[in-house]
Amino acid sequence: MVESGGIRAAARKLGVSQPAITRSVRGLETELRARLLRRTPTGVVPTQPGRALFARARAAQAELRKAEEEVDQLAQAKRAVAFGVSPTAAIVVPEAVTRFRQQFPQARIHIAEGLPQSLIPLVRDETLDFAICRRALVELDSGLAFRPLFRNDFAVVARKGHPLEKASSLAQLVDACWTSLLPLDAPDGPFAQAFAPTGLSVPKQVIQCESYNTAIRLIARTDMLGFLARQLLCDPLLADLLQEVPIAEPLPSFAVGMFTRTGTPPTQVAAAMAKAVIAAARPVGRPVYQTAG
Repeated sequence: MVESGGIRAAARKLGVSQPAITRSVRGLETELRARLLRRTPTGVVPTQPGRALFARARAAQAELRKAEEEVDQLAQAKRAVAFGVSPTAAIVVPEAVTRFRQQFPQARIHIAEGLPQSLIPLVRDETLDFAICRRALVELDSGLAFRPLFRNDFAVVARKGHPLEKASSLAQLVDACWTSLLPLDAPDGPFAQAFAPTGLSVPKQVIQCESYNTAIRLIARTDMLGFLARQLLCDPLLADLLQEVPIAEPLPSFAVGMFTRTGTPPTQVAAAMAKAVIAAARPVGRPVYQTAG
């Protein structure tokens, strides 16, 4: 009413009747035992107590507006999902995001790419809602749960036109230069699992590279070899650059699945994204019937 300059204008702005405004003001004056408004030929003006009350009311209104904004921001935060994905699991992401968007088109999505050893700590400290990566190399405890999604095979990969592209045994590759995303001495890594059963020594020329993109470039642009998930060769972006070296020895396989926290229920959007990932993973690789590494 003070801002509108009159009872009629205030009633029109608020969408109520003039008598209702008048009754409210009188009731407030009775409660406070003070006259709040004074009529003048040009409208109503606040008295000194009215000005004091008006100043406090405006401050309270501003605080309420801030509180509403903070609550809205918190609500919006719950409409976001953050998850991690390793290179071997990235194949499920496009389909999963498409499915999720059908249910939550406005939700924010953050995707972190990395190797299991960098993603799992982010699940533990709640930076990520979940991570999709290899089961191997990760110690499960009471704070982590793992749901297997599919199993895939390692393959020896080289650039197109590599001098050893027609090699048929690991013995022919021992002296080659390799790049690896895992430590060479990892007991459940591809080098130990592939070469040890054959009685061959692990190659001595191995460059460990913790960047998937850098490893791909090294294989694609040099004579280095690498162990990669066979499913990655189906990626059109890599199919023109890389090829599998057809060795006869069986190579190790690995389980890919979803790591989540135990004891912490997911948000609605995180649960929906996890469900979308599970659905997208069904046609990928081979089914996992047990949580082997």
